Amino acid sequence: MSIEQLESIAQAMVAPGKGIIAIDESNTTIKKRFDGVGIECTEDTRRAYRELLLTAPNLSDHISGAILYDETLRQSSQAGVPFTKIMLDRGILPGIKVDKGPHALAGFPGEVVTEGLDGLRDRLKEYASLGAKFAKWRAVITIGDDMPSSTCIEANCHALARYAALCQEAGIVPMVEPEVLMDGSHDIDVCYDVTEVTLRSLFASLYEQNVMLEGAILKASMVVSGKDCPEQASVEEVAEMTVRCLKASVPASLPGIVFLSGGQSDEAATAHLNAMNQMGPHPWPLSFSYGRAMQSAALKLWSQDMGKNFADAQKTVAQRARENGLAALGQWKKSA
Repeated sequence: MSIEQLESIAQAMVAPGKGIIAIDESNTTIKKRFDGVGIECTEDTRRAYRELLLTAPNLSDHISGAILYDETLRQSSQAGVPFTKIMLDRGILPGIKVDKGPHALAGFPGEVVTEGLDGLRDRLKEYASLGAKFAKWRAVITIGDDMPSSTCIEANCHALARYAALCQEAGIVPMVEPEVLMDGSHDIDVCYDVTEVTLRSLFASLYEQNVMLEGAILKASMVVSGKDCPEQASVEEVAEMTVRCLKASVPASLPGIVFLSGGQSDEAATAHLNAMNQMGPHPWPLSFSYGRAMQSAALKLWSQDMGKNFADAQKTVAQRARENGLAALGQWKKSA
């Protein structure tokens, strides 16, 4: 695939008023979500839940793509139609999570590095044949005493860059996700410093690996106070600090940036995105790639009566997509 085609896909991912829904939870993670609402976690319930999300009416009005788990990319609806066909027919790009998760970084207690590069070239080739148009790799950066180390940041950014180069080789747009965790009592200034250092390291690594930025997307964490910080930054401060950090570290040639919710409440994730876009214009579109902030209300509703509440849960997903789509345009208004 040419860089022009990769660039076209990347631009479609951040089309005005549209973002990404993340439904790429591993079977272990989704079991925890299901356990929390009293749903048995089986292949069939996982399939049914993902069908609820992917077939929600009018979803494509504000959703450009969905990040899937390996199992989901291979599944079909109850009627036997592959999920990838359903998505492409509705104008929703199929994406795939390809990393193998964070593992302890030897020699650095408390820090992790994401694994999954072994065999990735062949896996990407298969995913492309199954219809995947973009992929995602998540790195985890923890703030704490003497953390993060420069070694942790460099190791994770190198892995992100190698992954991105392999994606482009396979004709798949890489979404690079260096998540700076909210966990901790640090203030917003510490989060700013760590996020800026991480992003600078990431783009240096992408450059070293000959990754074409025009055919890639950044999935970024917002610059926020640690969740245990006694002084929580306002919506306006989060927006101002996040945009300032991005402008200091992200090249303008990147087609777009989508944010992860990272443990924020549904409303906070939407409000922060909206405030950032009201500050625009920016060098790149700022949109969303939310998981829990898109799904939590729908999952709770569906769990109460799967058959009866299926349609209502879908409406909830579509409404969350609409609210975040408006926030991506700076047009969201908090309901009374």
